[in-house]
Amino acid sequence: MALPDALLDRIRRIRLFALDVDGVLTDGRLYFQADGIEIKAFHTQDGHGLKLLKRAGIHVALITGRDSPMVSQRAASLGITHVYQGCEDKLSALKALCQRLGITLEQVAYCGDDLPDLAAIKRSGIGITVPNAPDYMHTHADWITDRLGGHGAVREICDTLLTSQGHWDAVMDTYLHRHV
Repeated sequence: MALPDALLDRIRRIRLFALDVDGVLTDGRLYFQADGIEIKAFHTQDGHGLKLLKRAGIHVALITGRDSPMVSQRAASLGITHVYQGCEDKLSALKALCQRLGITLEQVAYCGDDLPDLAAIKRSGIGITVPNAPDYMHTHADWITDRLGGHGAVREICDTLLTSQGHWDAVMDTYLHRHV
C-alpha cells in the first residue's frame, strides 16, 4: 500500500517504535497448557525487522497490558530493553519513556489493536493499527497495515520506517555483500 506523502514526512521523523504485544506482535490468541503455562507465537520476520530498526538507531519498546514470561524472553532475544508489562496506562508509560529518551511524542510511531492502545495511538506522531483490530480502532489510526497482527504487520512497519528514513539500501547492502 502506498502511504500519503504527508504521512511519509511524519514517518521520517520517527525515533521510537512502540507497540503492543497481543494482537500486534502476536495474532492475539492466548494459548495455555494444562499446567497453566502460557504460550505465544511470534513471527520471525517481525523480530528481524525490530532488530533492523535497532541497528538503524531507532528505539523499540514493547508496552503490553498483560504480564508474560514469554514477552520477557522474546524481548531479551531481540535485545529490546524498553519493556513495559502489566501496563494499564500505556500513554503514561510512553510519555515517561519519551522523557527518558529525550524525544517528543511526535517522534513516536505506536501500533496497537484495542482500546487500551487508543490514547497512545491518538497522541503519537503516527498511530498505527492492524486490519484484525476492531473497526472502531481503524477510525482513530493514521495507518492500518496490510498484514495482520502476528502475521508480518510489525515487519511491514519496520520496513516502511527503514525505507522512508533512507536506511534500506544499507540494510540490503549488508545482506547482499555478506558472503562475497
